[in-house]
Amino acid sequence: MLSARIFASRALAKLVALFGRGMVITVAAILLATLAIGLAIVAFVNSSAPTVITITSGPAGSVFERYAERYKKILAREGVTLKILPSAGSIENFNRLNDPKVSVDVGFVLGGEANNADIGELFSLGSISYQPLMVFYRGAPKNLLSDFKGKRLDIGMVGSGTRSLALALLKANGIAPDDGTVLVDSVAGDTVQSLLENRIDALFVMGDSTSTDLMRSLLHTPDIQLFNFTQADAYARKIVYLNKLDLPKGSLDFGKNIPAEDISLIAPTVELVARKTLHPALSDVLLEAAREVHGSPGLFKKRGEFPAPIEHEFAISPDASRFYTSGKSFLYRNFPFWVASLIARTLAVVVPLTLLLIPALKVAPAIYKWRIQFRISRWYKVLLELERDALKPSPDPKRHEELLHHLAEIESTVNTITIPASFGDLFYDLRVHIDFVRASLLARHEHESRDIPS
Repeated sequence: MLSARIFASRALAKLVALFGRGMVITVAAILLATLAIGLAIVAFVNSSAPTVITITSGPAGSVFERYAERYKKILAREGVTLKILPSAGSIENFNRLNDPKVSVDVGFVLGGEANNADIGELFSLGSISYQPLMVFYRGAPKNLLSDFKGKRLDIGMVGSGTRSLALALLKANGIAPDDGTVLVDSVAGDTVQSLLENRIDALFVMGDSTSTDLMRSLLHTPDIQLFNFTQADAYARKIVYLNKLDLPKGSLDFGKNIPAEDISLIAPTVELVARKTLHPALSDVLLEAAREVHGSPGLFKKRGEFPAPIEHEFAISPDASRFYTSGKSFLYRNFPFWVASLIARTLAVVVPLTLLLIPALKVAPAIYKWRIQFRISRWYKVLLELERDALKPSPDPKRHEELLHHLAEIESTVNTITIPASFGDLFYDLRVHIDFVRASLLARHEHESRDIPS
């Protein structure tokens, strides 16, 4: 410890001898200011990726809940804890994300849910799946949704994306609850039985949350039909967040040819929506999880089709766009999550400090040199004024002695200036010029003395 202090003292003494105490103080001040700025960056820009995030999912047993549970396991491998907050469905998910008072980071939202609301603080990480709307009904085949006017319809739970989409479609077909159409609220889990027991005439469900076995079972039942959206192309063009999908003939049961014909469906996409405050690294791990969960082929999608940067109401986040273009960022691609987070945090402090420190240290010598030159050059101004005074005629015989005395005071003050060795030439030039002015004053005095008659 003592040897370290001795070394530091000697190093400081050498710096002072080389540059002067002022230069050392200037550099030290720059370093301290840079350190303060670095601490401010750490305090106000939290670059460290959080290890706990919250997702708003969906009702118990829903496909959204199953998605969230799979995400949770995948994120756990990266050391990130995913908290799952159940909801009534897509609408509640959107409302939570759009409410800054609710502590959520990301959620599943169906296309069309924003409904012209202010979504300035939300981004989409991309679409993760189609959610085809399926309408199972009893009776003779129907060609138009308007044929369901006056029927008993189960359009899903309040707050669900199914209900929201169904209401929009019914309204577009001139159907409203007060025109004789009955909107039935079935008990959860009892909707299919309600249709089989003729307590309702039609059941609206999202296909991705309806198992293939359930669809096959319903279509095996006599008098149960799956509505064919013959106007699917028109729906997809007029309602921008909808897509046309095809359920091919025989795709549910080759042997019994179910369905017996190609059926057109309409479907919004499910988007993974996040707040703009979501850390880029968490955006990456969420999209990696989405690829693992949604990348496999299915009845309504091809392998690798999702996740995809399909943009509707929500703009795709810049971090998600970068992910779709080039994958995870370099650090999070090559290091474990916690290591990459630590490196990113360090770089977030070091890089700004370096960018500030390099130009500051380059400018510091120039500023210091200017200060030293100013301290010396201002005495030249005093010498010039003294010489001008000497040139002025004066009847006072003591005027010469006063000027020499003033010059001696200037010399005495100049000799007290502390100048580093690197600026010694400027200091000695000043002293030479002081002697020159003194010699000039003495020569002038001697000349004037000879001219005075005795």
